[in-house]
Amino acid sequence: MEKRYPVPPFNLETALQKVKAAEEAWNTKNPELVAQAYTPDTEWRNRTEFLHGRAEITAFLQRKWTKEFDYKLKKELWGFRENRMAVRFEYEWHDHDGQWYRSYGNELWEFDENGYMQKRFASINDLPINESERIL
Repeated sequence: MEKRYPVPPFNLETALQKVKAAEEAWNTKNPELVAQAYTPDTEWRNRTEFLHGRAEITAFLQRKWTKEFDYKLKKELWGFRENRMAVRFEYEWHDHDGQWYRSYGNELWEFDENGYMQKRFASINDLPINESERIL
């Protein structure tokens, strides 16, 4: 596989670059594009779902973005070491009925030597909000 820069071991600058790249990719809401940042055999825990591989990730994201409208995400680096990162995030979206939510969470990331994410563990909580309370 080609290298996906920046690659580990990370320093502050390269860790921030990786987080920004992830934020930008997820905000495209393009499942195929997002999935390319992960190893072919990636392992995910997203809430209570356990996913393996790019095909499952792509299918998951396709389902996600058919239910979460006007999705907007912000990620923030909380820490890093060698090939691992801790990231805090929040995103806003609304459902078919127009109810807005702000979803908060934390992710633990582990990268392979080529800069692809091989593990992603996400814990997420949803808070119903009024449209007037949106901040993103």
